Amino acid sequence: MQLRYAMTGLVVALALAGCDRTAYNYNSSPNSMPTPLTAQPVPSVQGGQLPPVNNPSFPAAPTTTAPMQGGAQPGAMTANALDVTKESMVGSWRVNGSCDMFLTLTNLGSGSRGGTRGCVGELTAMGSWEVAGKQVLLKDRSGNQLGSVYKTADNRFEGQTSTGQQISLSR
Repeated sequence: MQLRYAMTGLVVALALAGCDRTAYNYNSSPNSMPTPLTAQPVPSVQGGQLPPVNNPSFPAAPTTTAPMQGGAQPGAMTANALDVTKESMVGSWRVNGSCDMFLTLTNLGSGSRGGTRGCVGELTAMGSWEVAGKQVLLKDRSGNQLGSVYKTADNRFEGQTSTGQQISLSR
């Protein structure tokens, strides 16, 4: 048993013998400080209006939305539309029973970030959304309106895209 204690002590002693104090130089005087760096010259700040950006990689500014087919305007809704709040829209929605739409409160332009998964047609370009009155406007990443829906029941919205494709959201 004492042999085991002796071996343990020997291993600890060897391990500590390998340690060296290299992080601090004990031979230097306590008052010695590193030499300060020399300041670099900084040009003066100028103010003024920036020129317009003429870069084709930037998205185009949002355009006015075209009227929806079938005579319905983007702001049109049925008389039985229910009130809707932005907070009640957040989360995952099933679109037309075949794909998913995800709505967040993260700001993106004038609306909030949103997107779809597995959808076809115009909804694949959806990038943002916002509540306007009693309807929810669906927009692409450039801010152009793709369509709108209105609340018809708890966890149920109906509407259409700007090309007339019917949209129903449900949870």
